[in-house]
Parts: sequence; C-alpha cells; structure tokens
Amino acid sequence: MEIYTPNGNTGEPERSLSPPLPLLTGLSLGILDNTKPNAGVLLDRLADRLSDRVGLKIGLTETKNAALAAPTEVLNTLSKEVQVVLTGSAD
Repeated sequence: MEIYTPNGNTGEPERSLSPPLPLLTGLSLGILDNTKPNAGVLLDRLADRLSDRVGLKIGLTETKNAALAAPTEVLNTLSKEVQVVLTGSAD
C-alpha cells in the first residue's frame, strides 16, 4: 500500500513577463483588440504612431471578447506571427 501526502504546492505556477526588447525596429506588431468601445481606434492609432516612430511593421490584428480570456488559438497565432503585441483598453 502506498500512502500519498497532500502537502505541497497548490495553485497556478508562477509566471513572469518576457524581458523588454532592446530595439523595436523591424519587428512585427500585433494588435489584440478586446472589442471595448473605442479600443480598436486607440490601438490602431497607437500602432500607427509606433510604426512611424520606431519602424514596427503592423502584422496582425485579432479580436476577443473583453469578458473572456483570449482563446488559445488566437494567442498561438499571435505568438507565431508577431514579436510585439498591443492589447488592453479599460472603461
């Protein structure tokens, strides 16, 4: 008979942010629009300014429901297609 102890780590594993990119020139930019009012306008204008200012290439725009996490397939597509993602807009 084996007896297992219930002691141990619980919850989600710790996650960390990616390190900042030292240079944005030439990288491809993705936009993850959460469909909140004016989010698309804000993100598109910011993307255009970044493109003009530092040479980012606008590569891909995806949308998601603001009330839900982005679907795995959307995140997978973004991770394959672009190196930088703009997202987020609050009320």
